[in-house]
Amino acid sequence: LAKHPEIKALMKPDYNLIWVVVLMVLAQLTAFYLVKDLDWKWVVFWAYVFGSCISHSMTLAIHEISHNSAFGNCKAMWNRWFGIFANLPLGLPYSISFKRYHMDHHRYLGGDGIDVDIPTNFEGWFFCTRFRKFIWIVLQPFFYAIRPLCINPKPISRLEIINLLAQLAFDVAIYYLWGVKSIFYMLAGSVLGLGLHPISGHFIAEHYMFLKGHETYSYYGPLNLLTFNVGYHNEHHDFPNIPGKSLPLVKKIAAEYYDNLPQYNSWIRVLYDFVMDDTISPYSRMKRQLKGEVKQD
Repeated sequence: LAKHPEIKALMKPDYNLIWVVVLMVLAQLTAFYLVKDLDWKWVVFWAYVFGSCISHSMTLAIHEISHNSAFGNCKAMWNRWFGIFANLPLGLPYSISFKRYHMDHHRYLGGDGIDVDIPTNFEGWFFCTRFRKFIWIVLQPFFYAIRPLCINPKPISRLEIINLLAQLAFDVAIYYLWGVKSIFYMLAGSVLGLGLHPISGHFIAEHYMFLKGHETYSYYGPLNLLTFNVGYHNEHHDFPNIPGKSLPLVKKIAAEYYDNLPQYNSWIRVLYDFVMDDTISPYSRMKRQLKGEVKQD
């Protein structure tokens, strides 16, 4: 910032995010209606080909909203309510809990017992062969859901209860209106999209140490168009209050800080290398023993 103070001008809400999220919710509602009378094989097909992409993209919209990118820091609660709305087509309550744990990830990256992005000792010990690592990728959404309860359980907040009740009401309404196939499409899209899917390469690409000494990596490939530029991950951790839309400008302005860092151009290749490289496993993360006072959400 001392060298490039113009970056401060990028620290403002991205109001376009609001309309993109609304359109994504409407797209999924349309899909729920269209699949209700299809054969099961086509429900599964469209859940993976279309629903999974929208669902994973929506989780990254929720990531943006967790950083108050939709309405700005001065309207923090507007962002929380909007996150609950964005959560609806995923089928499972996610937004409020994600925000609580994700802020810890930014404040205490790799913090032992705090950062739940770090796999558990069981994951590192058991998923150590190529076949088991493949299964671990398939089951990634389940580990991301269970891991916080094992590593850093937090008391349930009022907003989390509201998130849960709103999600249950939405799911019941979808089932009542359009039946079980629409519910299956919704839930299958979320599970498949966060598991064995090209976009899921970002889970591993972001912080797994393929090169010693580098614990955060950026990805500059085309899938950033579907993921609100989450691939610009070094830039995001340097400036978490800059919306994803503006992160390419950060890289352009401060190119001397980012161009020479290790980077990826294919998340599919990241998934392949993770499975096939016997030196890489869920253990391949930087873990720190935190000192001093720890403040969590």
